Amino acid sequence: MAKRTRMELAAVTLAPASYSPSVSSSTIHSLDDGCLTHVFSFLMPIPDRYSIALVCHRWRYLACHPRLWLRVERSTKNTSEPGVFPNLQDAISAARPGDTILISPCRDHIACNIQIKKPLCLIGGGELPDDTVLTCSRGSESALEFLSTCKITNLTIRTELGYCLLHRSGRLTIEGCILQCEENPLDYLSFPIISTATVPNAFRQSLKEHGNDSITVAQTRIEGGAKAVFTSGNLALQRVRAIYTRSCIFFWFEVGEQEL
Repeated sequence: MAKRTRMELAAVTLAPASYSPSVSSSTIHSLDDGCLTHVFSFLMPIPDRYSIALVCHRWRYLACHPRLWLRVERSTKNTSEPGVFPNLQDAISAARPGDTILISPCRDHIACNIQIKKPLCLIGGGELPDDTVLTCSRGSESALEFLSTCKITNLTIRTELGYCLLHRSGRLTIEGCILQCEENPLDYLSFPIISTATVPNAFRQSLKEHGNDSITVAQTRIEGGAKAVFTSGNLALQRVRAIYTRSCIFFWFEVGEQEL
């Protein structure tokens, strides 16, 4: 019997009773599609799922699977493809709480008075927020209305007259976006962000324990309108930071409950 090397003896000593050489050579590629999709579900949509989609055709298919996120494709011809929708309203209606909606790069997405009543994440599919534009036409109150905890990122939201984002309740996170309001004589009616969240005094303590209404804005360009954010409830602007450039201003701020 040939002598075993020191490494082989150490492996035999440390390995469990069920150890076999074939198990040690297993890789993540040996997992079935269901297990691999479950692993991918723990990754951040951007940039992690984008990165793993470049590994191979199988990983690309699983990384774009409807179980992980829904997609909005204006140019889609096959409306029967699962998880793909021609407009944002249909995708939000079909989404389940906690879903992520990837909006394809396009400057012609329409968003008028779309209510979001469940926790969702909306992500622009382009390299820059300018690549994915949601447009709210004149006559609509807002592009998106939030009544639940949500996050939007890498999107441009443009409105002719009204509000880009109307916050009613929940925790809203806005990250790496562009909010554009037209500048006109009626700009006092136009706000990039408006919050009407009002919490009765009797419920404030319980809400603090379970998470209250708030808005968090990070690295977001805000252009036009009467002011960056307008509040008409219990919330107020807090911890403001801005970086000025030649063409625009990038904002970081929070909107939270006023201290009594």
